[in-house]
Amino acid sequence: MDRERSGRQLRLIGETVGIAKACGVEVRLRGGWAMDFFLGEVTRDHEDIDWFAWAADAAALTDGLLRSGWEPLPGPPPDQQLDFVKQGVESSFALLDRDRSGRVVVAGGPWAGESWPEGMLDAAEGRLGALRCGIISARAQIEIKRMTPVWVPGRPRRRKDAEDISRLRSALGLKA
Repeated sequence: MDRERSGRQLRLIGETVGIAKACGVEVRLRGGWAMDFFLGEVTRDHEDIDWFAWAADAAALTDGLLRSGWEPLPGPPPDQQLDFVKQGVESSFALLDRDRSGRVVVAGGPWAGESWPEGMLDAAEGRLGALRCGIISARAQIEIKRMTPVWVPGRPRRRKDAEDISRLRSALGLKA
């Protein structure tokens, strides 16, 4: 495991949490870092940092990140996801909205209005050492990792996703 990279990513997670708090914006980790904050330990190397944020907060979050030295990156439609880089670490913020029934949905792009897993935002804060951060629920993490190859045809299940699913199921006491 690349401890220097993990340390840099953890510092940037802490910085992002501070920026979001100062801007009055809610952010939650998703993906591999959400799993590690749920488990309370770094389990593997991470390529990037994946987040969820509310679409209504996108402008405030962008302003806070830019003022703190983050640089924007091109990526998916900006009403769907915002991508930034700092110190060689990429952070992506998938944007959320609610539909008329109050369900959490994809805010924009080709999947606008599609529902995210039920209960995704019901998780308590995750923790790694002294660092605390909002995360999505472990069950939602499993569903997203399990369903991504179905939701995004042509994207195969990655080995790390299968391993993450196994770790999360074990931590929840679920059968493999």
